[in-house]
Amino acid sequence: MLLDKEETTPLFYDEICVIETDTGKSERVWNGLKKRISTTALHCVTCCWLADSYPKSDGWLADSYPKSDEVIFRYIYKCFKSKESIETNFGDPDVLELSKIYHQVSYENLRVKQFVRFQKTKDDIYFAAIEPLHNVISLSVEHFKDRFASQKWIVYDTKRNYGYYYDMKDVVRITFNDNNMLTHNGIHETIMADDEKMFQNLWKTYFKAIAIKERKNPRKQVQDMPRRFWKYLTEKN
Repeated sequence: MLLDKEETTPLFYDEICVIETDTGKSERVWNGLKKRISTTALHCVTCCWLADSYPKSDGWLADSYPKSDEVIFRYIYKCFKSKESIETNFGDPDVLELSKIYHQVSYENLRVKQFVRFQKTKDDIYFAAIEPLHNVISLSVEHFKDRFASQKWIVYDTKRNYGYYYDMKDVVRITFNDNNMLTHNGIHETIMADDEKMFQNLWKTYFKAIAIKERKNPRKQVQDMPRRFWKYLTEKN
């Protein structure tokens, strides 16, 4: 069983083997993988490492689901053990599970790009708070850099307490030591730009105006826009 150092050790385990990170060995493994699987498969492995949990299709978590790091470990082991590439051998349970986890992470990355809402601060920085199911914020940074290249912005994962700041030149990872500037649905009003509230109200008015009551489908809306994103959506507050 693989555990992070912050995780609680299960009962009836008498011996714990602590593995320290060795950059040299990890590079050897990575270079070895490059010779055995495609670039696409390498990207898949990287994305799966960002999976915090493995949800069922209905969104509920299950203890019986395999941990993503254990699936990755077995997948890498089989890559080195096999004489041929295993990446398309979906008859292998670990190859299949890795594919499922990858699609979950990729879909969460897509949702982050769709449901991010920026709020302008008095310092002319556009701030967006998110709480994705998986640790996908690093996958979406290039999208925001390309999409909002002409403005300063911060995309911050409040669940994991870190984010990225773009100053119209470079992107750097940041962490807030004091979260008093944040509220349950974004930044505190005291640091908002003077016209931010006005633009939020305009957006809410527009959102209501284009809605067609006769075609309202709450069930479909929840399917396409999970409730866990709602608290950071301007139109839902």
